[in-house]
Amino acid sequence: MPPPHSRPARTDPAPPGPGVDFILLWHMHQPDYREQAGGEFRLPWVYLHALKDYSDMAWHLERNPAMRAVVNFVPVLLDQIEDYCDQFATGTLRDPLLRLLARSDGAPLSRAEHAHALEQCFRANHEHLIAPFPAYNRLHEIFRCLDEEGADATRYLSDQYIYELVTWYHLAWTGEGLRRDSQVVAQLLAKGTQFTAEDRAALLQVVAETIRDIIPRYRRLEERGQIEISTTPHGHPLAPLMIDFQCAKDALPDITLPHAGRYPGGRGRVNAHIEMAQADHQRRFGRAPTGMWPAEGALSTPFAALIAAHGFQWAASSEAVLRNSLRASGAPESALAAPHYRPFLLGPLTDPSVPKTAGHANSLTLFFRDDRLSDLIGFEYARWHGRDASEHFVREVAAIAERDANGEPPGNGGTRPCVCVMLDGENAWEYYPYNGFYFLSGIYTGLATHPRIRLLTCSEAAAERHRPGAPPGAIGALRALAAGSWVYGNLSTWIGARDKNTAWDLLCEAKVCFDRVMASKRLDAAQRRQATAQLSDCESSDWFWWLGDNNPAPSVASFEAMFRAKLARLYELLHLPVPEQLSIPFHHGDGSAEHGGTMKRVT
Repeated sequence: MPPPHSRPARTDPAPPGPGVDFILLWHMHQPDYREQAGGEFRLPWVYLHALKDYSDMAWHLERNPAMRAVVNFVPVLLDQIEDYCDQFATGTLRDPLLRLLARSDGAPLSRAEHAHALEQCFRANHEHLIAPFPAYNRLHEIFRCLDEEGADATRYLSDQYIYELVTWYHLAWTGEGLRRDSQVVAQLLAKGTQFTAEDRAALLQVVAETIRDIIPRYRRLEERGQIEISTTPHGHPLAPLMIDFQCAKDALPDITLPHAGRYPGGRGRVNAHIEMAQADHQRRFGRAPTGMWPAEGALSTPFAALIAAHGFQWAASSEAVLRNSLRASGAPESALAAPHYRPFLLGPLTDPSVPKTAGHANSLTLFFRDDRLSDLIGFEYARWHGRDASEHFVREVAAIAERDANGEPPGNGGTRPCVCVMLDGENAWEYYPYNGFYFLSGIYTGLATHPRIRLLTCSEAAAERHRPGAPPGAIGALRALAAGSWVYGNLSTWIGARDKNTAWDLLCEAKVCFDRVMASKRLDAAQRRQATAQLSDCESSDWFWWLGDNNPAPSVASFEAMFRAKLARLYELLHLPVPEQLSIPFHHGDGSAEHGGTMKRVT
């Protein structure tokens, strides 16, 4: 049995009759885009998503106080948000796009600044972030006409054109909340052209104020009981594979694995990522995290044991992982087709590498997301009218109350279904009109006011279903856990393909060198910390996600180059020669993945 709930639970009594318990989890994540030597940001996605999406997602919750949700923040994302806060405080900007916004008109822009603006400032969904603004769209048409003549033609674009472009790019990346609440943003949107240095400075101030308040806003939402904030191991590592490559065969027995037999010292590295996440979460939010959305929803039995040993009460993954696990537990095929709307208890779990402390459990409550409902939000509803989509979603959730979800009739001595919708909380809204304003407003109001839907967080649902006297069907028992992720229930998105396996082999070789240098004790304490932080960066799952021939070539090339650069920097910090192979691209991606590859449809 898990330990007692560690924070006050705001669980409202279940209404009589058929009903459904509903959990909504938003996962917020970006990899580390910084170059460790100097801290320069290579890509601006952290602060742009903070400006548009993290801000808007908090704003929607603030406007709908009856709404409840789980918000998962990856620590390496919050590290970068805090880094931007430091940049604004010191005035030393280490993001080239922000420096362009902050530029005065005193000196001409360099050719490199021109090139960077033209490369970056049209990287947005054209339909929803460029075309709705005539002045911005006109800038794009001018660029497109010149670009067709060749790169030399774009050199005729003036500095004023670049300043207009940079200003519009940031205005397009403001969230709907800022457009409605910020006088500065509203005035600049109305002005539309001939932006001055004073206009850009005012917009930069809005960016700074918005980013500085991201972490405090979510902390306030949790302190008033409206959300639960969960975490992920610090650098977003694909933990099951770091512990054991062979676990990929649980779901795909014939998968081709890297030449390296294992990731050296992987269990210790996963431990380190978990411990860093816990410490950072406590510092930022004033309390220890109760639950975890593992990187990519990827679980395995050894990893689950580590999660439980560190005191977490719950973790979450995909229903495809549940189906594979029930199959491995000996469940008949007939039992696998129906949805299983309840959490499951996995245990007993033991891991000798983590000293147990008082109150820590040897079991873990697992929640599994409804892939169909999650994909409706991620991929389908963006094409619907916002009100139609939100009403359809609420009806779909409420209808589950009428079904035989757990083998017993709901409301007739059975257990209320517990439905989990879990997905990316930042990338989908670029494909919605008005950054998803009408859809999110509609589902929050509809879910919070529906008489048959009770909104819970994962910790509240776990506490209620473990309480003495809970119905026997409140929680299932899982005898085996088949390793897998939220993508198709397997791990093929991160291992098995040629380029992905090459990346693992490069990382394994670097880790061997890291271990030897650390064992030699020739680095001082500061150097050891630097090298360890760099290794953490290299262990992110994101580098493996983008590799492969199914993603767009520009994104694959960008992330593969960052991965090689991060490995090269690790060798430099270890005072070792950089292997020549790290200067040679090895990617072969040239696909056209939906949503640019930032999200995956699994149903």
